Amino acid sequence: MPIINKSPLNFCRYSCYRHIFTIFLSAHSLRDNATMQFCANKLDKKDFFGKSDPFMVFYRSNEDGTFTICHKTEVVKNTLNPVWQPFTIPVRALCNGDYDRAIKVEVYDWDRDGSHDFIGEFTTSYRELARGQSQFNVYEVVNPKKKMKKKKYVNSGTLLLLVSEYVCFTKFLFAVKFSGNPSQSTSLHYMNPYQMNAYALALKAVGEIIQDYDSDKMFPALGFGAKLPPDGHVSHEFPLNGNIENPYCNGIEGILEAYHQSLKTVQLYGPTNFAPVVNHVARYAAAVQDGSQYFVLLIITDGVISDMSQTKEAIVNAAKLPMSIIIVGVGQAEFDAMIELDGDDIRISSRGKLAERDIVQFVPFRDYMDRTGNHVLSMARLAKDVLAEIPDQFISYMKSRGIKPNPSPPPYTPPGHTHHTQI
Repeated sequence: MPIINKSPLNFCRYSCYRHIFTIFLSAHSLRDNATMQFCANKLDKKDFFGKSDPFMVFYRSNEDGTFTICHKTEVVKNTLNPVWQPFTIPVRALCNGDYDRAIKVEVYDWDRDGSHDFIGEFTTSYRELARGQSQFNVYEVVNPKKKMKKKKYVNSGTLLLLVSEYVCFTKFLFAVKFSGNPSQSTSLHYMNPYQMNAYALALKAVGEIIQDYDSDKMFPALGFGAKLPPDGHVSHEFPLNGNIENPYCNGIEGILEAYHQSLKTVQLYGPTNFAPVVNHVARYAAAVQDGSQYFVLLIITDGVISDMSQTKEAIVNAAKLPMSIIIVGVGQAEFDAMIELDGDDIRISSRGKLAERDIVQFVPFRDYMDRTGNHVLSMARLAKDVLAEIPDQFISYMKSRGIKPNPSPPPYTPPGHTHHTQI
């Protein structure tokens, strides 16, 4: 079941969300484009009856000292903690090819009448964005008028820059646990003609987060814990689309379509074994350990597990490989086993051997749902928590293998000038 060399994802697009009171940025350059993503915490409150409706404006500096707008983000309504969508912009639009040219970024609170309220600003350059002298570079977002009027004013927030100059092509894989009778309303797989079931909701929500980080949006999707036609043998790593040679699904809609079709063709059956899908991905990760690829396995499950010891062993072995695991728990069951696999408090071990890295992140989906269980309350918070540990896990693998980042952009040479090498 080949899954290598399909969709490249530059891991630089991830940002580390472990700090507060910050705007987060990650950036990378690919040919002549830069892709960036921002989110913010604790922006100034500007609306009397609400919070703020923040957006960002990017300016390129000109030779005469003026600035030209080169990009505006979308507006995120009624929040002091916005997450803006990733965007791609030509590097030339940002700096006209001069990596040291000043780039000014302003943050505003959107108003319907067009009189947008200024929150703060900072200045940077493309070289600063792309170099990453340390993993974390912090910029203060300052309102100059507030700074002049208020002696105790510090800033209107801070900006944290994480630039990972690793160019690593990453593949996301989905694995869905099959259990229960989908014709019964009590099943989390219940095929309700009027609304999505718990698994479909989780697939859609998490998938919409992940697909923004994949250029061709083609995802291998597996199921585990079912009897397959025609002979009824039990499988813990079968392709949702039924195609062993090509398990890729076209986008999240393709995954959902394959999932719903599987519910009609396979018989949901225990036990619930996680180890096979972990080992499945690990086989491919083991073949590419030079830092050129990184794999992320997303497991959607109700938390029941039948092979805990085997799964621990599989995770301990996988911790040496370029891969991470995100477990999304659906339903109202206790997730003690999933929390144990997460390993945040106690690093998991097997046969007396500790996992080399923490590679598992567990997210209980119910914590992000409304009371009806049919709507996600905050996609921004879900995105933050789903991706929270991936950057550190990725960087820890690269460091453990001595894989160094790509070099910084070359020095800028103005048109008509040539660098001379000293001999």
